[in-house]
Amino acid sequence: MPTYNNADTLGNVIDGILAFTQNVIVINDGSTDKTAEILKHYTQIICISYHENKGKGYALRMGINSAREQGYRYAISIDSDGQHKPSDLPVFLEAVQREPDTLFVGARNMNQEGIPGKSTFGHKFSNFWYRVETGIKLPDTQSGYRLYPLNQISQMKFYTRKFEFEIEVLVRAAWRGIPVKSIPVHVSYAPAGERVSHFRPFKDFTRISILNTILVLLAFFFFLPVMYFRDFSYQKFKKLIGAGEPTTKLAVAVGFGVFMGIVPIWGYQMIVAAFLAHIFKLNKALVLLASNISIPPMIPFILYGSFMLGRFFVTSPVNIKLDGTLNLAHIKIAAFQYISGSIVLAVTAGLLAGLLSYVFLLIRRNGKK
Repeated sequence: MPTYNNADTLGNVIDGILAFTQNVIVINDGSTDKTAEILKHYTQIICISYHENKGKGYALRMGINSAREQGYRYAISIDSDGQHKPSDLPVFLEAVQREPDTLFVGARNMNQEGIPGKSTFGHKFSNFWYRVETGIKLPDTQSGYRLYPLNQISQMKFYTRKFEFEIEVLVRAAWRGIPVKSIPVHVSYAPAGERVSHFRPFKDFTRISILNTILVLLAFFFFLPVMYFRDFSYQKFKKLIGAGEPTTKLAVAVGFGVFMGIVPIWGYQMIVAAFLAHIFKLNKALVLLASNISIPPMIPFILYGSFMLGRFFVTSPVNIKLDGTLNLAHIKIAAFQYISGSIVLAVTAGLLAGLLSYVFLLIRRNGKK
């Protein structure tokens, strides 16, 4: 339990925890109130204290390291402000017995009365970006009431020290393949005049936003593709595309989908792809899946490749920059340059994707015999 200047609620939370377990680690994160005096009365628990306030993330990391050094397999984190109920501790224990080595997040009911408005906004904001970064939908990514599988996260090096740590650990655990799931827990917020919050809206929200920006870039360009191929199941793939179709026809569907994803009919690519797949009797699911090559992170590369290839079809190629000299004549040349180049790129990428898919499917199918 990390704590910073929560002397009014600290004792009650510790007493509630001790009703269930004596295995308690409290991290006094540089408190300046009566926290140190209160902790002196609890000689049966482990207290980690330091003078400078270093942030909730740092305190959690200290507690996790201490629990791991003592040989524990799991650690449950709980806030010291009284919003979490120690009576929910058995819920975590029951959950981890059903699904060992899972990181469980206690999901609070954020629709009940008394929830601060900024908490509701931050809750939705965090949930949205977590799903973007991992593909996993969680109802409460901001909850500090969690069960951490220590063996699974022991090899991870963390970089954040404030509130954003709780986002970093969730995202990176998912990227590492650690199951991340939620379980319902109770929550109790003190009245507005009595509530103690150390969240600094501008500074901490800025930190979290910067972290999410970095995580989104890492997710799109590395971790989401890695997660996809890591979790790839040929059985799931067969269920999606239909197991009985010939290898050649499936490869053609992939190549055609890639072609349609690049061909310059932006806004109509998937509609036209689905229509033509029906006409040509190709696997629609596979065509539409492959046509998603034009997802936002890939668009700059597709446009750049199209312009570069189009240079071979115009006498005066247009450079890809707006330097103030662009006029109608340039636009006409640039349009032809882009369209011709994108068609060549679409054909080339489609043929290559079809060929690679054919080889891949052939190897997989032969391996199953």
